[in-house]
Amino acid sequence: IKKFLELNEIKKTIFLTPKIDYENEINKAIKKSKIKISKHYIYDTEPTKLTKQIEKITNYQIRKQNVLDEIKRIEKSDLSDAEKERRVNKWKKRYTLGKLNFDSVIISDFDESLKSVITSLLYTDVLPKKNFIITFNQWFDESLLTEKNIQPIYYPSINKKNLEIFEKKFKGKYYEKPNHLSLLSYDLVGLVYYLLIQNNTSEINKLFKKKNSFKGKIGIFDIKNNRINHRLNFYEVNEGKIKEIF
Repeated sequence: IKKFLELNEIKKTIFLTPKIDYENEINKAIKKSKIKISKHYIYDTEPTKLTKQIEKITNYQIRKQNVLDEIKRIEKSDLSDAEKERRVNKWKKRYTLGKLNFDSVIISDFDESLKSVITSLLYTDVLPKKNFIITFNQWFDESLLTEKNIQPIYYPSINKKNLEIFEKKFKGKYYEKPNHLSLLSYDLVGLVYYLLIQNNTSEINKLFKKKNSFKGKIGIFDIKNNRINHRLNFYEVNEGKIKEIF
């Protein structure tokens, strides 16, 4: 996500996180990734409360009032009646007037809850074609492809081609679709096996402290300071299609 923001020279980003169990984990991740955000909002997932919160975040009432004020200004102007009518009708088609205080929004949510947040943003006149809507790994949720009104939407994810190959292989062996844990453990087991046959077992702990990379079946893993990070690709969902950006 940080790379995507930098490539598109996005200056102002807000972060939206639901009021649930992983709130503290998100705060730690923001600090660790050093993503530049202007503000981090915690929202309630209850629909009515969510809508009110999004209105406040986007200054919706002020921007809506700006339209009404503009209509009144035109009506009181010295323009001809025909010109007044033309301009007033034009402004009546607008929901809001005024710039937002952000260029992109990162939503740390999933499934129907994610769609509720984006729908609330649409209601407050935050348009995906004008403001970048970014979220977390959605594992290529097919329901996002049919919701064209919330597109384009962007998210990092495991490599799509590698995932499809793995799912086909797994289903052929076990007759069911693999879960996300089985996907990651598949390569991690291979990594441990590789390290064991290449090195003395007593030195395994040292290897995980060194900076190293491992290319598995589903992607590339970076190893450093006893941590393993999975390099993800970045995708755009737009016009009912998924496009790999990098």
